Amino acid sequence: MAGTLYEVPTRSATGPIWTRPEPAGRGARIGRDDLARAAVAVADRDGFAAVSMRRLARELGVGTMSLYHYVRAKDDLLELMDDAVMGELLVPAEALPEGWRDALTAIARRTRAAWARHPWSIDSLRGERFGPNAMAHVEQSLAAVAPMRLAPAQRLEVIGIVDDYVMGCCMRMSAGRSTLYEDDGGAAYEAILDHVEHRLEHGDFPQTRALVGDGDIRANWERLASQTMERDRFEIGLARLLDGIELAYAPGNRNS
Repeated sequence: MAGTLYEVPTRSATGPIWTRPEPAGRGARIGRDDLARAAVAVADRDGFAAVSMRRLARELGVGTMSLYHYVRAKDDLLELMDDAVMGELLVPAEALPEGWRDALTAIARRTRAAWARHPWSIDSLRGERFGPNAMAHVEQSLAAVAPMRLAPAQRLEVIGIVDDYVMGCCMRMSAGRSTLYEDDGGAAYEAILDHVEHRLEHGDFPQTRALVGDGDIRANWERLASQTMERDRFEIGLARLLDGIELAYAPGNRNS
């Protein structure tokens, strides 16, 4: 498929790119970090499908064939992109709070912000090989929960629960954006409201109808939605999640 990411082989026979030294010498005009930054920037601007070797070469001002000096297979480039995004999840060491609860909160917020900047990465980079920044993210998360004095499996469980929550929130946010902000934007939203109003009027969903209340269904539904959106559901959910973790894993050890 000419002009796409699939110009390079699907998978390198030599293992993850991290196991190979970075090309150096007279022919190395750019580095892996440059290639990763350019690929992420293209995906941010024009979507993941726009990332191609030809496009990256143009962005970096080099010949297309010269990029094969840095990546031997499609997975090499994906690994570089994934590691660049994962690097944004890391909280600077000097900014990481000491208490486990505050530290996990800081990591969760940083993770959410990174994936919100690159929503395409949640699906497009899923399943990529574990890179240095992914390892650093796990290391930082383990350091955050170290004061809880848990067994090794419990430490992994706690950080996994928080990561799952953050990713779920980001996936939901990304799905909502793609549904309501397509080319027809407002028309799609109005169609959803029409559908909801029609179904509630016919008594198909009594619990939802009771939630909306009497009177103008559409106005009441929009009011409830607005009230919900005004509250930061991510922060509310994260706080409740950490409350539950404290009760289950660290009773009497609040944020120590």
